[in-house]
Parts: sequence; C-alpha cells; structure tokens
Amino acid sequence: MSTTAVSPPAGPKALTRYRPFWAKRFGPAPFLPMSRAEMDALGWDACDIIVVTGDAYIDHPSFGMAVIGRVLEAQGFRVGIIAQPDWNDVESFRGLGRPTLFFGVAAGNMDSMINHYTADRKIRSDDAYTPGGVAGKRPDRATLVYTQRCQEAFKDVPVVIGGIEASLRRIAHYDYWQDKVRRSILADSKADLLVYGNAERAIVEIAHRLAKKQPIESITDVRGTAFMVRDSFAPQGFMEIDSTEVDRPGRIDEHINPYLTTEEVASAKGAQCVKEDGASAPADTVVAMPASRRTGAVQMPARERSVIRLPAYEQVRSDKVLYAHANRVLHLETNPGNARALVQRHGERDVWINPPPIPLATAEMDHVFDLPYARSPHPRYADEAGGHDGPTKIPAWEMIRFSVNIMRGCFGGCTFCSITEHEGRIIQNRSEDSIIREVEAIRDKVNGFTGVISDLGGPTANMYRIACKSREIESACRKPSCVYPGICPNLDTDHSSLIRLYRRARTLPGIKKVLIGSGLRYDLAVRSPEYVKELVQHHVGGYLKIAPEHTEGGPLSKMMKPGIGAYDRFKQMFEHYSAEVGKKQYLIPYFIAAHPGTSDEDMMHLALWLKKNGFKADQVQTFYPSPMATATAMYHTDLNPLKGISRQPQRAEKVDIVRGERRRRLHKAFLRWHDPNNWPLLRDALKQMGRADLIGNGKHQLIPTYQPATDGSYQSARRKNSTAPARPPRGRLLTQHTGLPPRETTLQPVKRSRSGKS
Repeated sequence: MSTTAVSPPAGPKALTRYRPFWAKRFGPAPFLPMSRAEMDALGWDACDIIVVTGDAYIDHPSFGMAVIGRVLEAQGFRVGIIAQPDWNDVESFRGLGRPTLFFGVAAGNMDSMINHYTADRKIRSDDAYTPGGVAGKRPDRATLVYTQRCQEAFKDVPVVIGGIEASLRRIAHYDYWQDKVRRSILADSKADLLVYGNAERAIVEIAHRLAKKQPIESITDVRGTAFMVRDSFAPQGFMEIDSTEVDRPGRIDEHINPYLTTEEVASAKGAQCVKEDGASAPADTVVAMPASRRTGAVQMPARERSVIRLPAYEQVRSDKVLYAHANRVLHLETNPGNARALVQRHGERDVWINPPPIPLATAEMDHVFDLPYARSPHPRYADEAGGHDGPTKIPAWEMIRFSVNIMRGCFGGCTFCSITEHEGRIIQNRSEDSIIREVEAIRDKVNGFTGVISDLGGPTANMYRIACKSREIESACRKPSCVYPGICPNLDTDHSSLIRLYRRARTLPGIKKVLIGSGLRYDLAVRSPEYVKELVQHHVGGYLKIAPEHTEGGPLSKMMKPGIGAYDRFKQMFEHYSAEVGKKQYLIPYFIAAHPGTSDEDMMHLALWLKKNGFKADQVQTFYPSPMATATAMYHTDLNPLKGISRQPQRAEKVDIVRGERRRRLHKAFLRWHDPNNWPLLRDALKQMGRADLIGNGKHQLIPTYQPATDGSYQSARRKNSTAPARPPRGRLLTQHTGLPPRETTLQPVKRSRSGKS
C-alpha cells in the first residue's frame, strides 16, 4: 500500500473548520483538570467530556489522552482527565461529576495485557507509564473494566472507547493470554461506540454531534468507528458482499499477488491500470452483485456503499481456516482510499466497522502538535511525592521528554507489529516549521534540558515525507507493504526533506546535538547515501538501533522483512561514513526469537551469524502475539494468510509455530549463545539436530565443551583476565506510544582484545 492520503471526492472536514462549542470562552487550561478543585479554579461547573486512561496524565503530544483532550479543548469542550483510577471503587469515576456529553475510555498508550505480562505470560515487575514505574496501577483488560465502572457511575452517559487496546480488538480476535478467540471488545464492554486508529477526526465529529443532541446510537456514518447493531440495521443503498467470495478460503489459484503493483496486476490481465473504484470485477469473484440488463455483466457497487460480511464470531472461534481468512480480508480493507465497511455477526447482533479514517493533512497535524501542551506530568504527581523528583519520575516521560515526533504511520507492514495496524500505512507529516517550533519549546520551557534532542522521529525514523508517486495508484493499491519483498517502484524514496530538517534543527541556537532514537528503515536509507552520511556523521550518539529481526529467509518472509543483505549494505555505509569523521560508532540490531515460520535450524544460523559478527544479546525479545496481527493469525491457525487460505492441505501454506516452553527457551538460548547457563540446553539441541560439530572450543564453533562454575558471570575463567576494554553500557529500550511490548533485545558489540580474540 502507499503513503499519502487520498480523500473521497467531497474531502473530509478539516479539524479547524468546526464551529467551536460555547465553552470555548473559558480558554485553554494549564493542565486538563483531574479534580473538582481544578475545575472550580477554571470556573467550570461540569466537564463536557471526561477521558479515563490507564496511564499517568502527562500533558505531551506523545500521550494519547493528552492529544485527544487538547484537540477536544481546542473545539471548545471542557475536558477532564481521570488517570489510573481505583477500578474497584466506582467513586473514583465520579470524582469530576457527570460529563454533559460522554466518557472517553482508553487502556493507555500500551495494551493493558502486554503492559502486564511478558511473552512468556509472566507478570511484569514495572509499568513505564506509572509514577516510579510501579506495576499494578491498571487492571487486566482495562478498557472493559473502566467502561463498566463508567456505566455504573452514570448509567445514562454514553461511553466511547478507543486507544490501541480497543483498536486491535474491534473484531473477533485471538487472545494469547487465554489461548482462545474472544468476541469483539464492543460486545464484551457494551460501550456505545468504538473509535480506532488515530482518532482525532472521528472524536471531534462525535463530540459536535452529541453537543447538538444527536443520539449516540444514530452516529453510524463516521469513518474510523465501530458499533453494535441489531438485524434491523440496513443502511439504504448498501450492498452486502460475502467475504468468502471476495477472498475464497477454498481456493488460492486466482488470488491476486498482494505484492504486485497495480500496473502489474492490470498488465497480467491484458488491461491498463485504472482506479479500482471505477473498475468492474470478474463475475466469479463477487457475490450478490447486480447485473447489467443490457449486457448481463456483473457490476461492482461503489465501495463507499459496500459492506463485506466476515464469518461470524461463532465460526472463526471454532474454524481456524475461517479465522485466517477473516484476518486476511481485514488487512486487505485498510487503505482509506478503497476500503469497504466490514460487518461480523456476534450472536444476535452485528459488529459494524466503518472504513478507516482519512489521515490528517499536514496543516491538521501541525494544529494537533501546536496545541498548548504543558509538556510535563500533571503537578499532582509532584505534590503526592512532596515535591521531590525521585518518586515522581515516570519512565515513559523520562524517555521522550526531549524528543520530537515528526510523523505518524508506517508502510512497512511487518506482520508482528501493531504500528501499521493502529496508525495506518499512510504517512502523516508535520511541517518543518511546526517541528522546529517544538524543538525551540523544549529548549526554552522543559526543565533539565541540556541542549541534546534525544530523537527526531516517530514509528520509523526515516519515513518522513516519503510517499507514493501517484495518488491515483495509491487510492487503488491493495498491497500490505510498500517495501516488501522489495521497495515498490511507485514509492518516492527521496530523503531530501528529512536532510533539510536535520540540518536546520541542529543549527538552532542552544541546540548542541540532535540524535535519532527511533528505529531506522535501513533498506530505505541505502537509497539515499546523502541521508546516511548526514545521519551517521551528525546524529548518532555512538549507537544506532535498527531491526533486521532475523537473518534467515524463512522467518523473514513471514515477518515481511528484507533479507540480511540490506543490513550488510547499510552496515558498510555506516562504517564508511563513521570512519570519514574519525568516529567509532556501533549498530545495535534487534532480533526476535520464536516468530512463526522460524525453525530450530534458523535460530542456529542466526546464533552463528551473531557470533561471527561479534554481537551478544543483553536481553531477548520473544515473539508476542498481539491481537489482530497477521503473525498472530499464523500463530493461532498454523496457516499463512499472506499466501491465501485454502482448506486443501496441499494448497495451503503451513507455518512452523514455536510452541511449548522448552522450544521457546531454546530459541531464546540461541540468541543468548554466549551465556553459559544456556550451554547445556544448546548442547542437547545441537546433538539432536545432527550439528554436534558446532560444540567445541574452536573459532568457528558455537559453544564450548566445558561448563564453567556458576558464579553469575557470563565469562569463562579464560576470559576473566582478558585485556579487552569494558563493554558498552546496557539498557532496556522502551517503545514509544505504539502499544507494542517494550523492546528487550539489546545487542552489544563484542569488544576485541589486543590479540584480536573476542
């Protein structure tokens, strides 16, 4: 899929074109109020909207509750915040009184289950979004619990749920923690409305309609929303399409290759590229379509008046083929330019999912990020700690306080990732001036700033202003990724806008250094040697993180990641440009253990690559099946939705799934090949694999024959007296505002002794 927004003919209504609500007269609040005392100080008798969140309230544009709150405040609404309430006490949800319009509920910047549990389903000991990093300040499945308490507090107040937890559970989904398929979160929570993805456009429209006394059950046409309906719901003029005819689980021979460009698809059929909305489809791929009386040809209905019926919850719960099929269809309907509505039966009701929201234009992104954020945690946290810094530190805030988000979205389409599924594949860019204003605001207003900007980035560091060359092609594109299996020829990979931004930011008065902390898409970067040179020579603080994820083709094809050759090309450029300026800098690659499609032999080869290249993993990230991800569908069904779904075993691609504690431990052990605690497990596995030749003390062998005494050290007695320099500092790297689990794979280069031995 491609990367710039294509709107319907009429175009979406801009965020700044709404008539402000009457409460605009109160002006912006220093912080959105968290108590009645703060409301009184602002002159408010009530809140129009109350946002309930599982995170501590940090008034900064990297935190969802602050963005939604400030956007609604700019529309004239009075917005209050209930952050990390006591979910066992309904009075915690009555603290700000009854909202005049609705409750907005979100679990936080991370999914609450991923926030609570590791990939091995063990309870985490910390929470980056809580003061002091204390765990246990939000419940499991926080969206469900908070919604129930809001309804208990004020029975007649509508509840709108959103955030990444709600987004990824909008249809029936596999739940890793219960190892079963659960219903849509709408059915379980009984919320009135769900907003998914980046919700500014939808939430503003909903708020203004409710302010005009429109019943919430009548709000059924807002893009980026989902709701529950009875059988009687049948929008006039809509045509229902059976998903099993759009993408047949019983056949794969006529599936369109999702990685072909639109021109290639048209050429293969002996036609020319045209916009998909105006095209008719072959008769055998559409069901229940009206036929032309004159020609008898089947006519494709307008996409904005089409709805695809997915298999019901009861079907996907018991039939893995249909689950994989539904997941595939869902991901095919994600381009705002051509996506159709989806509907899925749950018992006697349907979950109706409108097409994705139209991404924000640059002027709208500037509006969102230029709002009067305080850029700090709410003063309550300092007051509760007696004014001391230590107990009030919020790890997520400490990480991003000196960083700037320059864009949204990711067109990489990695199957294990939640970024694309939540923020979309279309890049939404801020203007250069808006970004520079934020850098200056950090310099002038944020306490503790030392002159170093820790990041100019986003979900991916170098996708800023990268877009499809043709809006017409983009609006018809159905590809799940713009960069896999290779970079689409329609993708404009020009990095010049980013280079100009870097140069302007680092020359600002008072700015000593601008670092790039976001993950880099290195297969894009090598297309622009000038960008790599600029990055390496001016914006790397010794270490640069990138994510090849694996070295072997099998797992990489299931991840939709480029081959390790792209990493090698970038590494050569990185080292060349570092040497030009006399800098010793290191790449820090990330890898995933136990991803679907990964064999034991794949992990063995990855371990050999790590040793050969001198890397030791400090911590290990194991594949985490997040709801709705394509890789999660693989994990649950043993099938590959990327290749099409078939009930015929010989025609469906089976995927090797790493299940069971022993095998998952083995895959992690291969990543930590240097840890003596893993050597007994690795020795047994290598013997069973017929690779006992890798056990020995030679340079090209993976692990030694000896087992050192257990002393808590990862070095053998032979290494303890080594003259090698100290290793670089280790650290756990958290993921910003994506809903993904914290990144726990930190690879450190192995320093070499004077003898050249590691």
